[in-house]
Amino acid sequence: MNNIMKTYSRPQRAQWNQIISRPQTSKEDLEAVVMEVFNAVQQEGDSAVSGYTRRFDAWDSQDIAYSQEAVASQAAKTPESLKQAIDQAYENILRFHQAQQPATVDMETQEGVRCWVEQKPIDKVGIYIPGGTAPLFSTVLMLGVPARVAGCREVVLCSPPNAQGELHSAICYAAIKCGITTVCRVGGIQAIAALTYGTQQVPAVYKIFGPGNQYVTQAKQWASRLGVAIDMPAGPSEVLVVADTTSNPAYVAADLLSQAEHGNDSQVILITDQEEIAEGVQAELAQQLSQLPRKDMATKALENSRFVVMEDREELADFVNAYAPEHLIICHREEAFLLQHLRNAGSVFLGNYSPESAGDYASGTNHTLPTNGFAKQYSGVNLASFTKQITYQRISPTGLATIGPAIVEMAEAEGLSAHGEAVRLRLADIEAKEDNTVVNRNA
Repeated sequence: MNNIMKTYSRPQRAQWNQIISRPQTSKEDLEAVVMEVFNAVQQEGDSAVSGYTRRFDAWDSQDIAYSQEAVASQAAKTPESLKQAIDQAYENILRFHQAQQPATVDMETQEGVRCWVEQKPIDKVGIYIPGGTAPLFSTVLMLGVPARVAGCREVVLCSPPNAQGELHSAICYAAIKCGITTVCRVGGIQAIAALTYGTQQVPAVYKIFGPGNQYVTQAKQWASRLGVAIDMPAGPSEVLVVADTTSNPAYVAADLLSQAEHGNDSQVILITDQEEIAEGVQAELAQQLSQLPRKDMATKALENSRFVVMEDREELADFVNAYAPEHLIICHREEAFLLQHLRNAGSVFLGNYSPESAGDYASGTNHTLPTNGFAKQYSGVNLASFTKQITYQRISPTGLATIGPAIVEMAEAEGLSAHGEAVRLRLADIEAKEDNTVVNRNA
């Protein structure tokens, strides 16, 4: 085990870029495949989608859309205990996202100049649900719930089918729970391409949400070049754990493995201030890994993992911000200091009893988060992700008379005389009306 997990003891800052690097596939190779699939879907529609589904998912059928009856039939196969767990998670996620409704902004910036803003839902959204090595029905809740709260008119769910052409029963149950009526059995690049262009069976959307492997991530970025918005360039999962003697090594190891089992290209990092702690976690990892059903996948991911011994709290905070983790777990005596200086992270879990798994499933926060360092500039999915803001203004004659000269002055300085003239015309009419009022009053 010690040979799998590479340890860096008190690394110099010059080493940090090497330590925080993520496992990558050649973007050139990814783009070539993405372009091929997108071009085929644009030209051939459902025929190309079905062809790539046959090639990548071993399911051969032209019936991409899942009827509501079929979705209901699959959903009914979900065990009652799992339905109850999904119901509980749904309620927590619903409450947390309902609470994110923005406060009303309606004000006079100065007398006679009223400005306000309203939130409007994005009419058509697509949600991508991974279903390959793990059917992520929890992601249906994470994306379907805020879409419903926001009021999106059309939500299109795409998820790869199994070899029998079916979706996991819990994916269907969660879809019904969230009020999603358009469900398509398609995954991978071809799903993103179909949501981008639209086909006979897959509606085109305005924004695409959902995690995926590096191919899906690249496909989403390609879609954004074609005018379709995306939530973020979310790729392979990752976690950074900051732990000291106040942590429980068994808990830390379990948290690391919970991310490592996502896929071969996942990454986990532990930062601690004592090598003994790292050694204790290593021992727990070896024991827990041996009993893990997805042992081979987790072992592969652990090859990309790091153990970092770092004593200085300022350096520790800087390292966290430099890595910008998707998930950050802090079980450390310097928690308050780290939170004060934290700037970059997708979602944060504090203390020994806040496992990252809680955020993945049922605490209420959203698990669709920025990876690969994108937490430096992206937020995780939230209610606002499914809405857009429209600003409004109503200006009275008094208001325009007050701000008009400033508008004219600025427009002229920028060389945009028509902008200035649009105000001058109105100011002249306002002045004329005021003069007439004075004359009539004195008559």
